[in-house]
Amino acid sequence: MRNLMIIMSMLATIGCQHLNAAPSHTDSFAIEAVGDGIYVHHGEHLDIDTGYQGDICNISFIVGSKGVAVIDTGGSLKVGRHLREAIRKVTPLPVLYVINTHVHPDHIYGNAAFLADNPVFVGHEKLPNAMETRREAYAKLNAKLLGEDAKGSDLVKPTLTVKNTLALDLGDRLLHFTAHPTAHTNTDISLIDNKTGTLFTGDLLFIERTPVVETDIKGLIAELEKLKHSDAKQVVPGHGPVTKQWLEALNRAQHYFNLLLADVRASIKKGESMETAMDTAAAGEKDQWKLFEIANRRNVNTVYPALEWE
Repeated sequence: MRNLMIIMSMLATIGCQHLNAAPSHTDSFAIEAVGDGIYVHHGEHLDIDTGYQGDICNISFIVGSKGVAVIDTGGSLKVGRHLREAIRKVTPLPVLYVINTHVHPDHIYGNAAFLADNPVFVGHEKLPNAMETRREAYAKLNAKLLGEDAKGSDLVKPTLTVKNTLALDLGDRLLHFTAHPTAHTNTDISLIDNKTGTLFTGDLLFIERTPVVETDIKGLIAELEKLKHSDAKQVVPGHGPVTKQWLEALNRAQHYFNLLLADVRASIKKGESMETAMDTAAAGEKDQWKLFEIANRRNVNTVYPALEWE
């Protein structure tokens, strides 16, 4: 039960220009062209209490001369199908790769929409086990939150995993992958397209929406620091707008986590309860982020117990 509550808490905060052609399938499923062959659909900044519908994170695709790489697929089969239809409006080339940046359900449950394309599914080496461990809890959560839209949203595990680094060829462009140590989750990967310098961070980086940590705040701060040394020209975060001011975005997210870490440590040192820390830690950031009050409290719920044993 505790694990299910943690997962429900996590999902509530994860997180997280239109193409010249008409938006795909519905007016709400719009695609942004952000570079040569790079397309992004932005999910809405919604929390469970305000209507989670499986479409809250950035899901993207890259078109090369040989075919397409999909980066995250949304939180349901329905969202995955919308994405697949959007791809078909752009190119008839085959979908060669479907990439999951980490295990969270808003990023992985659209995978099943691409099974007929017979792509290679790509993820962190720990992703298959993480998917299996969370299978039952995620299925129950999706059924509760999505109702009919949860049907058919089966877990599809990676068939190619990333242990350290990996390069995949789309024809006229290479995708370079990095598997990260435990940070946002223990299944985080990022990738950069060498043709455009577009870095896809997954949920290592949030922009606008309050950043989230599920696993290791100190590890996440360290990985944000490493990302600053990227050769990226622009960044697609897990949630929020694409940006060329990505160093500033990394600094802002890192500042929030450093402040959260310091404040929670101070609360523990003073003997304050976790409930008190939820009201005070990083409170000065409240006006800087969307969905702050609920996401920040959940971050404290993750960080406080871990720091008690430092």
